[in-house]
Amino acid sequence: MDYRRQWRPGGCYFFTHTLLDRTQTLLSDQIEILRTAFRLVKKRYPFFIHAVVVLPDHFHCLLELPQGEHDFAIRFRLIKMYFSRALAIQEPRNTCRIRRRERGIWQRRYWEHLIRDQQDFLNHINYIHWNPVKHQLVKLVLEWPYSSFHSYVALGWYPLNWCGDTQNSGFINIGGDDG
Repeated sequence: MDYRRQWRPGGCYFFTHTLLDRTQTLLSDQIEILRTAFRLVKKRYPFFIHAVVVLPDHFHCLLELPQGEHDFAIRFRLIKMYFSRALAIQEPRNTCRIRRRERGIWQRRYWEHLIRDQQDFLNHINYIHWNPVKHQLVKLVLEWPYSSFHSYVALGWYPLNWCGDTQNSGFINIGGDDG
């Protein structure tokens, strides 16, 4: 298959990274290891996370690269590598994975989308924050602890009960008026 990535210096991207075994709960079980991996990579290869949610078997994030930087792939390769190396080897690995020194924790491919405009940006932030409800992990967005939703509530961009009742079911309009 021919995968074509859009490399835009200073670009803002939506990503989905998924565990190979979708029945595992490694990401939420080992959240501190994942957070440490993000911090370590960010020191060497800066980026800004606008929104993130970590679910048991995958995570979504809206990440912006510094001006002049376009290589998001190295950032995620290192994040996944640091996370994997911090875990004891317990997963089955075939000879191909052993030869490539792959752990067999992550899917090789990932989803990436270059954000086109402000509406696309807002849609993806909302998608990220709604994801734990979509996957039926919680009934209310505010119940999921591994999400930037709580930071957005603290900033006043979401009400605490966002999408939890009929009065507050709309999506955010960051930095704009309510209309």
